[in-house]
Amino acid sequence: MTILTINNLTRLFDDVVAVNQLNLEINSGELIAFLGPSGCGKTTTLRMITGLLLPTSGDVLFDGKSILNVPTEKRGAVMVFQKHLLFPTMNVAQNVGFGLRMAGVNRAEIDRRVSEMLELVRLPGYENRRPHELSGGQQQRIALARALIVKPNILLLDEPLANLDANLRLEMRELIRSIQRETGITSIFVTHDQEEAVMLADRIALMFEGVLQQFDVPQAFYQQPSTIGVARFFRNENFLTGTRSGDTVNTPLGTLKIDPNIVNQPNGDVVVSVRPEDVVLTTTINENCIHGELITHVYMGTYSQLQLMVNGNRWLVNGPIRFAGNKGDTVNLHLPTEQIWLLPKE
Repeated sequence: MTILTINNLTRLFDDVVAVNQLNLEINSGELIAFLGPSGCGKTTTLRMITGLLLPTSGDVLFDGKSILNVPTEKRGAVMVFQKHLLFPTMNVAQNVGFGLRMAGVNRAEIDRRVSEMLELVRLPGYENRRPHELSGGQQQRIALARALIVKPNILLLDEPLANLDANLRLEMRELIRSIQRETGITSIFVTHDQEEAVMLADRIALMFEGVLQQFDVPQAFYQQPSTIGVARFFRNENFLTGTRSGDTVNTPLGTLKIDPNIVNQPNGDVVVSVRPEDVVLTTTINENCIHGELITHVYMGTYSQLQLMVNGNRWLVNGPIRFAGNKGDTVNLHLPTEQIWLLPKE
């Protein structure tokens, strides 16, 4: 398989910086998510890897060799787009085998590999169907089979599940993960959906406005975000300013005990962060307790979501299903030492 290295990759459109000094190394056989809001440079990066777009500066390397001067069709990087782009006049077998026919592979070998690919994407026996006879999920599977049949070095997927409904998205996520594990191909997919990235990816590259914010395993974005912006993107709004001194943080609501073995901010001004699911409601005041004023609480099926005002900031807390409280009530919150993460001040 292929190691993909991206060195100082930059792309400008006139005076707009779409991708700014991007550096990544993706291991052979990894499945990576490019995550971020629309316009952050995810798809632009994919297009530079395939050769559909030239970088303004920087380099892209496959197994340590620059591929910038290699034509798109010879790079071995195949892209599956959000729109399936199947040929409507061809049947499924002809669509899947198209790349092999263009390469001059003989008919018997094409038929054999088409059958293998349809087994892989769980659509055996669909050879003679036309694209208009397939569901959206089936069309996406055929597009995936068409990409994989040429045995690419790198598989790139640009928002491949965006046009599918919730149930089909879940089914396709599981299929993509299964196929990637079976083939061992180095893969990158673009998404703006945090849940999708966390479920599928070995590591996530989170980008804002063309700049890489954090490149890490999925758990780190929840437990160890690098900035307030990263924490917010992963649905954490719980912040409290303070000053770290050793294993404590002095805040406007009192002193909090922290675990110096898991936090990485030096002594001085910091921001305390605790995820909504890690805050514990308590009726007693003890170590690491703060308070908030209840604004609303909403039944969410498996928990109640509390919205509180904590030292002038809005906090979200996942409370018990049968939470009973009224607007304006004071709610005591326990912040477990092992769940507190410190962030740099903005």
